[in-house]
Amino acid sequence: MRFGFEKLAQDGAARAGVIHTPRGEIRTPAFMPVGTAATVKAMMPESVRATGADILLGNTYHLMLRPGAERIDRLGGLHRFMNWERPILTDSGGFQVMSLAGLRKLTEQGVTFKSHIDGSKHELTPERSMEIQRLLGSDIVMCFDECPALPASDKAVAESMRLSMRWAARSKDAFGDRPGHALFGIMQGGVTPELREESAEALKAIGFDGYAVGGLAVGEGQEAMFGVLDYATGFLPEDRPRYLMGVGKPDDIVGAVKRGIDMMDCVLPSRSGRTGQVFTRHGVVNIKNARHQDDPRPLDEACGCPACRNYSRAYLHHVFRSQEIISSMLLTWHNLHYFQVIMAEMRAAISEGRFSAWEAAFHAARAEGDIEPL
Repeated sequence: MRFGFEKLAQDGAARAGVIHTPRGEIRTPAFMPVGTAATVKAMMPESVRATGADILLGNTYHLMLRPGAERIDRLGGLHRFMNWERPILTDSGGFQVMSLAGLRKLTEQGVTFKSHIDGSKHELTPERSMEIQRLLGSDIVMCFDECPALPASDKAVAESMRLSMRWAARSKDAFGDRPGHALFGIMQGGVTPELREESAEALKAIGFDGYAVGGLAVGEGQEAMFGVLDYATGFLPEDRPRYLMGVGKPDDIVGAVKRGIDMMDCVLPSRSGRTGQVFTRHGVVNIKNARHQDDPRPLDEACGCPACRNYSRAYLHHVFRSQEIISSMLLTWHNLHYFQVIMAEMRAAISEGRFSAWEAAFHAARAEGDIEPL
């Protein structure tokens, strides 16, 4: 079976569909939990699946450093290694290398950098990134790119984008012919429409199985991000999935889908769960606050996750303040469940032609705020 994308419905710019892979279908719009080091922190793989996730994201940079791509390959590949038999997307390592600006050297060939773990020296090129992702056995592979932090000058953004397009061509050549596996190109260009269009045209000329909108959620703010998405998705092919990298908060996700995005990922639901920040239909709840210590009610009375079905706010407040491991487990599960509920509701709303009404209700519920203290 080959990789393929099927658009099933569209309401405005919002799309509902399915990505077909040999390891199973990915319903879109899709949110991908982040399993940076071959694990979604505080979650068992079967628990992640129970939230409704069809696909996970793994991190090339972190896995190449520890435990090593060659070791994972010898042990049967990333799916077997982490006990996740459904699709996995791996990023190229470019974003993490960008964040190591003080430890890296950038050239036309690629990037040399020092490991944040032990200071050892490594080189990452388009060819090496493709090799690592092949060893991991990724179902969806991202081409190697360079992502400048914003704000930056148009000159710097243009130079970076054109370097990324040259690396995209090298990534495609190194990826080769791998039936059942997909390679996604990454559009760059900052917040400049002309650069975004130039990048999209270069990627389409190379030809990819899917297209990501990169270089956003890196400091530009939601208004600027939505401004780019208002036009950038229109530069990309209709018959390929569109992936917005590193996004985001619930209202970011809804706004991105409204503008034609099919796939997203972010560490926010799992990271926030570990720090006591909980997302609900009525907004953000900080479980650490003393207002919850005598509250017998659930986080969200309409939620079906284990944290809401079986535990009170008072208990969740207690285990968080006591630094018990179950706190991270329950709050992460809740957040991931809530994010998947949003995706399922959007898929249904798009399919039934009522996305605008659903979006209005989503924002209205959040504007009400959390339930009143007892």
